[in-house]
Amino acid sequence: MSAWNERREPSATQRPLDHRTAWQRDKARILHSAAFRRLQAKTQIMGVGLNDFYRTRLTHSLEAAQIGTALVAQLKLNAATPLQLALLPEDSLMEALCLAHDIGHPPFGHGGETALNAVMADFGGFEGNGQTLRIVGKLEPYTETGGMDLARRTLLGLLKYPMLQPQLIDKHKPCKAIYREDQDLLDWILAPLSSLDRDLFAETEALAQAPFIKSRYKSLDASIMELADDIAYGVHDLEDAVVTGTVQQHLWLNELPQLCCDWPADAIQFLQQVGDKLFHPAHHIRKDAIGALVNRLITHVTWAEILPDAAEPLIRYNAVLPPVEQQMLQLLKSFVYRHVILHPSLQQLEFRGQRIVQQLFSAFSSDPLRLLPFNTQQRWRLQQEHGLGPRVIADYIAGMTDEYADRMHQRLYGRVY
Repeated sequence: MSAWNERREPSATQRPLDHRTAWQRDKARILHSAAFRRLQAKTQIMGVGLNDFYRTRLTHSLEAAQIGTALVAQLKLNAATPLQLALLPEDSLMEALCLAHDIGHPPFGHGGETALNAVMADFGGFEGNGQTLRIVGKLEPYTETGGMDLARRTLLGLLKYPMLQPQLIDKHKPCKAIYREDQDLLDWILAPLSSLDRDLFAETEALAQAPFIKSRYKSLDASIMELADDIAYGVHDLEDAVVTGTVQQHLWLNELPQLCCDWPADAIQFLQQVGDKLFHPAHHIRKDAIGALVNRLITHVTWAEILPDAAEPLIRYNAVLPPVEQQMLQLLKSFVYRHVILHPSLQQLEFRGQRIVQQLFSAFSSDPLRLLPFNTQQRWRLQQEHGLGPRVIADYIAGMTDEYADRMHQRLYGRVY
């Protein structure tokens, strides 16, 4: 058996007459986990419960999984032989990665993530991707201490940022990294790599602004999963904003010429045609525009040797988009960020969510053996002996849905009018 198929606790996961592949089993464990179910009530962009049309983190993850498998199928059409061998013949691994990629995100979207990072700044920080790895590798009670006990390659695919949190934590911007207390899990994931490959894969680059450093590389599977996530975010969240009236066509028309003036004529014409359909009053015409955007990005995916000196194909290759399509995706993401995420109505909701997260952390930290649930109290006692009590509180809050966090806040502080 390949080292990438191995699990940390194999004796706890054997099932009689189970002929599924490792990736089919991993997908099942993710689908049946409480952490995955909670995504149905966690904010993607717009607040849960404000409208019955737009995405939650659950529907976003399902859409990302569909896009991820389509990207893999497209790559198989034109990949070099070493990459062909690295790509699995089945969809279960990519589906597992895309379904699990957001389960570490706390309530209230990225505002909740920023709030938890601020209160955890003196205790190792908080970051959604690091929390995802922590959930699947340690917290989800499929095993006693090994989380879901996923296969090593699945964990490698979820490892978007293969570096440890720096000692200095910036309170205003989470550093995309793994928590220092989870170094044992990171070391186990990377164990099959040679010393040279691990050194190459672990390279970081300095940033002029906080959070100061970032990892440079990710695995092949992680690059496909991240691209699927970006496409789902850029295209489908734009659809949500159009249908709910958060953005109007004049914003698109005003910005488009400035953002893509140096593109080839066919790409500019494509976006103009998409824009005409995207803001059309007929739903089926808008849906056609969304499908055209997704199709253009998927069908142009290609591959690159990002680490040509690496022996391991899983870190040597990445999925990439050509320059024009990459700029097109970035245009969509930046448009959503400026006109949707930064919209005052959403910023006001984000501010409220951040206050809830911060005040919950303050309450539980003030008297954990009185306010935390019994099972979390037990974890807090065990971890506080090692100075990790705050991490247990962060784990508890991060696992809450938006609605549960709101109800807990009301229980502790009363309804605020």
